[in-house]
Amino acid sequence: MTTFIALLRAINVGKRQVPMKALKALAEEIGFTDVRTYVASGNLLFSGEGKADAVARTLEEAISSRFGFPVEVIVRTADEWPALMASNPFPEESELEPNRVLLLLSKAAPPPDAADRLLERAQADERVKAAGGALWFHFPAGVGTSKLTPAFIDKVCGSPTTGRNVRTVAKLAELAGVAE
Repeated sequence: MTTFIALLRAINVGKRQVPMKALKALAEEIGFTDVRTYVASGNLLFSGEGKADAVARTLEEAISSRFGFPVEVIVRTADEWPALMASNPFPEESELEPNRVLLLLSKAAPPPDAADRLLERAQADERVKAAGGALWFHFPAGVGTSKLTPAFIDKVCGSPTTGRNVRTVAKLAELAGVAE
C-alpha cells in the first residue's frame, strides 16, 4: 500500500466546486483508504495501490463523473515528497514569506528550459528555478500581481500544472508522515 498526495487544480473557484467532504467520500468509494483532505483548495492524501499516473487518471475520471466537469489531478507518492521539499532553492525566502514561495508540479516533467522561458515574462523581481523535477517560484510582490499565469505556465511546461505554497507543502508532508 502506497501513500499518495494528490493536488487538484483550479477547484472551488466559480462553478468548479468540489467540497472536500464529498471529495473524501468519493476517494473512499473508489477504494482508497486513510483518506484525508487539507484546506479547500484540493489537497488529498490517501493510501492505495498502483502508480501515481494511474491513480491520477482514476481520480480524474471519478471527479468528472461525480461533479460534472474535468479536473486535472497531479499525484506524487508521499515517499517523493521529502526530496521535493529538500530541492527548494529559496529556503531563506520560505522562512520569511512562506506564502510567496510556491512549489509547482506538472503532470509531465517540465522541459529543461522551462524556468528560463518563464523568467522571460517574470516581473517585480520574480524568480523561477527548476529543482527536483519541479519548478519553484518566488513572488516577492505576491502571486496575484504576476504575469506568470497558469495558462502561460502550462504552455511552457507542456502539460497541466498546479502549485502550492511552502506552508501547504510542509503541512502535506506532516499529514503524510514524511515531514523532516
